[in-house]
Amino acid sequence: MIISEQDIINAICIDQSGKKPVQPEDVEVELMYDDDNDFTAEAYISGMKYELQTIHLIEALRLWIDEILGKNPYAGIELVLDDEEGIIAIVNGEN
Repeated sequence: MIISEQDIINAICIDQSGKKPVQPEDVEVELMYDDDNDFTAEAYISGMKYELQTIHLIEALRLWIDEILGKNPYAGIELVLDDEEGIIAIVNGEN
């Protein structure tokens, strides 16, 4: 299964809204990749910037896979930088 960049962003919005007193639509997310820090994101909530590392992105995806897709949240998740699709997640063993 492939999770699109937009769905990764949606997963982060849902995850962050569960940790802060805001709605998912009140969270803005920018995904990033660089060779030094791997995959990261910046989440903006009520004017505050939160820097998220790869582990936080995976944590948000596990929540999304479990709660939204109803699939195994402990499936193997690999973040990939795709030339055409941007940052995507490949999920293996999601049954």
